[in-house]
Amino acid sequence: MDYISQLIQRYPVLAKNEQEIRMFCDTLIKCYESGGKLLICGNGGSCADAEHIAGELMKGFLKKRPLSDERKAEMISAVPELEALGLEKLQQGLPVFTLNSGAALTTAFANDCDPELIYAQQVLAMGKEGDVFLGISTSGNAKNVCSAAAVAKSLGIKTAALSGRDGGKLRSVCDISIVVNEDETFKIQELHLPVYHAICATVEEHFFKE
Repeated sequence: MDYISQLIQRYPVLAKNEQEIRMFCDTLIKCYESGGKLLICGNGGSCADAEHIAGELMKGFLKKRPLSDERKAEMISAVPELEALGLEKLQQGLPVFTLNSGAALTTAFANDCDPELIYAQQVLAMGKEGDVFLGISTSGNAKNVCSAAAVAKSLGIKTAALSGRDGGKLRSVCDISIVVNEDETFKIQELHLPVYHAICATVEEHFFKE
């Protein structure tokens, strides 16, 4: 199913973003095929969006994603006690790390070093070539997100932005920029949600057929 075409039909204002959305989907699929992960961050509502994306990719979104019988057998063979847990309740996931979720680390680094580098520090520690970084900022000018994108790019990580207005500084740093055609923060966020839902659905369908 072409979820991106459906997205454009529902939200014609996003037609100008179609190429970038498809490009990001392709980039993320290649990342996962090569064993990479998605690093993602944002502030405020964009922080919530980052967590939302992780929720759609790390478990079933539109598909159930059951573990294969072979996979369950391998796990039970390694740890027989797992049989009693009911592995049919587990789902296959795609790895995502939300840089805004580590409260102890981010508050310590903000206090001890520099709050504008709280995400950049995690990218430096965890990122590797083959990963993908997605920075969400409605203005495109969030300093901590821009700094993280810059560090990611320096490590050979593919970088993407989800923003609005003119894309801000983040647009100039990232390899792919999805800049929705709105200026007010809440209206930008209203368009971000269907965009990343279409992305998650597209990536999920590539890997999971059931």
